Formats: sequence, structure tokens, C-alpha cells
Amino acid sequence: MSGPIPAPRGADLPRYDLTAEATYSLRPVGVVRSPWKLRTEAPRQGTVDPKASACIVLRPGLQNTLKDLAGFDRVWILAWFHWTRGWNQQLVPPRDRVKRGVFATRSPDRPNPLGLTCATIVRVHGCRVWIRGHDLLDGTPVLDLKPYIPDYDAFPGSSRGWLDGLSEPGPDHRLPAPS
Repeated sequence: MSGPIPAPRGADLPRYDLTAEATYSLRPVGVVRSPWKLRTEAPRQGTVDPKASACIVLRPGLQNTLKDLAGFDRVWILAWFHWTRGWNQQLVPPRDRVKRGVFATRSPDRPNPLGLTCATIVRVHGCRVWIRGHDLLDGTPVLDLKPYIPDYDAFPGSSRGWLDGLSEPGPDHRLPAPS
């Protein structure tokens, strides 16, 4: 059996116990310099355009944090989607026709607009990391960088959830219909 295991009936379930006022502050470690200024210009996912290039510029004083990163082929980029316009609990993803819960999608419009992109490292120099194969807009705040390690980060046999049920992905409903 794959997927989550349902809790037994009458089980004592874990509870959300953070206060309603709980907040956490983050300070960007860098910023993305990308050719795209608008969401409609960027690819839907980083793998859609593997040649898409950008440069991540770290804030001053963090140059030593990049030591040994150049030895990896890929990097995870945790970013703040600063151009979001609010969010909904459910939405129709591109290429689908059914509303899905936002946590079952990769929509940038989320309760906390965090983005996660795995890009190819082209070059590391000083406070800069040049990358390829990304979907990040110019000016996107970078919150963290972590090396992609295939031994731990790749799960090729994983279920793709509702995407496995799409016999043929539909057209991207966000784009104008072809004339």
C-alpha cells in the first residue's frame, strides 16, 4: 500500500498547538538576477527551460558560505515569491481542469510564498552563484541554498499524486486560447 496511513478511528490525533500570533522572521541571504521581470515570462517549472540562466548574488559578508558548493552539480534554492497576489485554499493548476488543494500544487500563491527550485550550478565565484534551469524572477529574495545530493534527494519511484491520473495534460488555462 502506498500513500499516507489513515489514523485508527477514535485515535488521539496530534494537535496544532502554536499560538495564532506565532510568526517567524527571515533575512534573505541573497537575490536572484534573472532575465524575467514578470511571472508570465518565466517558465512554469525550472526544468521547462534547462538553458534559462541567472545569477544569485549573496549579501555582503557571506562569501565564505559558498566554500565547496562548486563541487556539486545542482543546488536547491529556497526563495520568497515576492510577487504573489494572495492565495486560495484551492485552485485549478495549469494543464488540469479540477480544483486541487494548494498544498497539492506547486502554485507560487501560498499561505507562505516559499519557492523551492533545484538548478544546475554553472559557476561559483566570490558572492555569486551562476545557475541554469530555473524559474525565478529578477529580484527574488533567496532565503537559503543547499546542495542537491542524489543519494538523499532523488526518489524516482515516488507517486505523482493526482498528476498520475491525468491521461493527457490539458492546455494551460492561464494562457490565451490559440486562435
